[in-house]
Amino acid sequence: MTDKEGSVDRGYALITGASAGLGAEFARQLAGAGWNLVLVARREDRLRQLAVELNAEFGVQVQTCSADLGDPDAPAALERFCHEQGLQIDWLVNNAGIAGPDLLTDRDWSEQRDFFQLMMLSIAELCHRFIPAMASRGYGRVINVASVAGRIPRSGGCNYGPSKTYLIALSEELNLTVAGQGVYVSALCPGFTHTDFHETAGLSDMKAGMPKWLWYGADVVVRDSIRGVESGRPVVISGRLYRWIDPLFQSVLTRRLFRIKARPD
Repeated sequence: MTDKEGSVDRGYALITGASAGLGAEFARQLAGAGWNLVLVARREDRLRQLAVELNAEFGVQVQTCSADLGDPDAPAALERFCHEQGLQIDWLVNNAGIAGPDLLTDRDWSEQRDFFQLMMLSIAELCHRFIPAMASRGYGRVINVASVAGRIPRSGGCNYGPSKTYLIALSEELNLTVAGQGVYVSALCPGFTHTDFHETAGLSDMKAGMPKWLWYGADVVVRDSIRGVESGRPVVISGRLYRWIDPLFQSVLTRRLFRIKARPD
């Protein structure tokens, strides 16, 4: 919503996966810009602690809502919570995510289904529920946290990268559809980022064995993302290194060189 001079009345930024990592950093930077917050994650104790810290430091209003976005009912419950509390959502940051199962070797289909719900369906539904109201007010910002892993196919678990590819395509089409109504939608594509994601996914040894120059801080990634969506960019590649490499990923001349096939056992 805008006032008579065209500036934005400060509503709320809804951030999923907000208890740690990129989600917590989004909360800090958006609170620092004066936005009130709705913090969403499964760990309610972490959310409440972060809410107290951000309210004390920035003086913004902070609401918390414990939810598991792997639950198909969670997006509707979030919309209902915001409606009941009278919260105007002007920013939507879809950050919740996991590394996920291997599509071929992990044989419990319910685990696969829950991954798809969390990584794709919940994000599509949150966009479905919140973007129309933004468009009707003439202002909105949506960030879908994807990955450079979604920019090129590779062998592996066959789930994480493809799920991020969907978010990139979804964000590009949404942005084309609603940018003219004052709503910018952007897919954030970071490379390796210093958060607790790799520890949670059991990838600490992998991280320890990689060159330090491949890694960027969460503050850099979030700052790139906010600047990118504010300028209307549908895809934001974070980090100078990855911005340099990405055109090579996308070029028909070099793309095949980056496709790494699995070797037979």
